[in-house]
Amino acid sequence: MLSYRASIPLSNHTLIRLAELIRARRAERRCRWRRLDPSRQALLVLAHLRNGDTYARLAAGFHVGTSTAWRYVREATDLLALLADDVHAAVLRAGRLAYTILDGTLILIDRLADERPYYSGKHRRHGVNVQVLADPAGRLVWASPALPGATHDLTAARATGLIDALTAARVTTFADKGYQGAGGSIRTPFKLGCARRCHATSARSTAHTPASAPAANAPSPP
Repeated sequence: MLSYRASIPLSNHTLIRLAELIRARRAERRCRWRRLDPSRQALLVLAHLRNGDTYARLAAGFHVGTSTAWRYVREATDLLALLADDVHAAVLRAGRLAYTILDGTLILIDRLADERPYYSGKHRRHGVNVQVLADPAGRLVWASPALPGATHDLTAARATGLIDALTAARVTTFADKGYQGAGGSIRTPFKLGCARRCHATSARSTAHTPASAPAANAPSPP
């Protein structure tokens, strides 16, 4: 089998931090000898999360079994999940921003036996729906737990409690047309028909406004 070196576009600080978490968990559980030490396990996990390397490739590259590679990734992602803010903590941080941006993304997955709940008709792919809250510059503020890919964005945002939390905190949030009807502090574009009707109504109501009162600089009547 041929092999080659590859880079992971992450800092050493990320590797060290994840290795520390893994080392602490092993000490807590009094784990016996493992095939990979915490630093090597962290490197394996980051190669999967950042570069998308498959379990088979990781197993070959790190000289472990495929099931071991899967277990290493699962252990580390569970540790990282414990560090994530819940929705209320995330909205508290979002309250310091001028506004936030809400959008849904589909993360692709392998097909499952019960595949229908995970098939997105919008993307025509199998995956999971993740709701993403970002700051005005597009930087990540919070990502929701994954839901089956067939879940509509609005339904997913409501299920995670994100819309209620943003509204309660009065955080102005902009979203696309997929969130129309969310209400609260969520701002979405007008539907085309509604926009035309609103424009026509506005035009009719202001058509005679200039004639209803004399111009400010018009000469006084004799």
